[in-house]
Amino acid sequence: MAAAEEITAEVAIERLALISEGLKQKATAKQAIFRNTSAAFELLRQVSMELTLELSRRITAIDSTVVIEYRPINEMEFHIRFSGDLLMFVMHSNIVTFPDDYGPMPSKYVGEDFRRRFFGHIMAYNFMADSIKYQRLNDPGYLVGRLLINIENHYFIEGVKELELPDINMADNMLTHDALKLFVESAMIAAVNNDLIAPPLQEIQKITVKQKIENQQVSRGSKLGFSFYSGQHHLE
Repeated sequence: MAAAEEITAEVAIERLALISEGLKQKATAKQAIFRNTSAAFELLRQVSMELTLELSRRITAIDSTVVIEYRPINEMEFHIRFSGDLLMFVMHSNIVTFPDDYGPMPSKYVGEDFRRRFFGHIMAYNFMADSIKYQRLNDPGYLVGRLLINIENHYFIEGVKELELPDINMADNMLTHDALKLFVESAMIAAVNNDLIAPPLQEIQKITVKQKIENQQVSRGSKLGFSFYSGQHHLE
C-alpha cells in the first residue's frame, strides 16, 4: 500500500511539474507576443498619423472641405476619418491561436516552433463616418482586415479581397514601417471603393418613432459590403 501511495505521489509531482513548465513556457511566450503587438500598434498609429497628414496636405490644396484626420481614442483604439468613411483600428488584449488547418497554421514555419502558433491581433473595421458622428447604433460596420503578429515579430494579414495584398511567406514576413503603411493604405482604398448604396423606395416607406428619436434615418444608404478572403497564402 505504501509503495502504491509513493508511486501515486511521484506521478502527481511529475504532473505538476509538467503543468508548471507548460504554463511557464506559454505564459512567457504570450507576454512576449503581447509586447510585440503593443509595439506594432504604436507603429501602426505613427504610420496612420503620417499618412493622414500627407493625404490632407495633398487633398486640401485641391478641396479644403475634404477632411482627412487621425483620431486617438485610447491606448487600444484609434480612427482614421476620410470623406464619408471611418476606419477603426482596434488592438485586442488577448493572445489567440487557430485550428491546425487555418491560415498560416499548416506551414512549415509555424510547425517548427510551438510558440509560433500564438498571435496578437489588430482589427481594422470600416464604418460610415456619420454612423459614429450621429450615433446611429443600427448602422453596420465591416471587418476589412486582421493583422496577426507572432513572437518573432513576423506577421500574417487576412481580410477582404479588396485589400489586394500579395501572397507572402510568413517565415520571411517581418513587421516593418512599410508593411504597416501598405496595410493602412490598402484598407483606405478598399473603404473608398466600397460605395454607398441607397435603399429601394419600398424599403423606406415607414419609419418608427424609435428610429426618429435615435436618428435612424431610414433613407440613408448602406455599404455594399466586402468579399471576404481567408488571407494571404503561406508560401513554402
